[in-house]
Amino acid sequence: MNDLKNSQAPVTTVTINREEFDRPTENIYEAISIVAKRAGQINSEIKKELLEKLEEFATYSDSLEEVFENKEQIEVSKFYEKLPKPHALAVQEWLEDKIYHRNTEKDQE
Repeated sequence: MNDLKNSQAPVTTVTINREEFDRPTENIYEAISIVAKRAGQINSEIKKELLEKLEEFATYSDSLEEVFENKEQIEVSKFYEKLPKPHALAVQEWLEDKIYHRNTEKDQE
C-alpha cells in the first residue's frame, strides 16, 4: 500500500477539470470506471490493513467471547478516519498517471 500519510489527495471535495480527468482515455465514462475500480482496490487494501492493525491490540475475554477496544485501537481507528477517502486517493493516482489501464477492445482491433 502506498504511504497514506504522504498522499497529496484532498480530504475534502474538490472540483476537477473534466478535460484533464478524461484526457488519458478521451472518454469520461471509461475514466470514471477505471478510477472507480481502483477506488475499490484501495478501499480493500485500507480495510485489510486496518483490521490487521486492530487485531494486534485486540484483547479477548474468555467469559463473554467479546472483543474489547482499548486506547491503541481507538487511536488507530482515528488515524484511518482522517485519511483521504479511497475515491480521492484513486482520483489523485489517476491525475498523476499512476494507474495502469488498457482497453482490451481497442487492443483486438
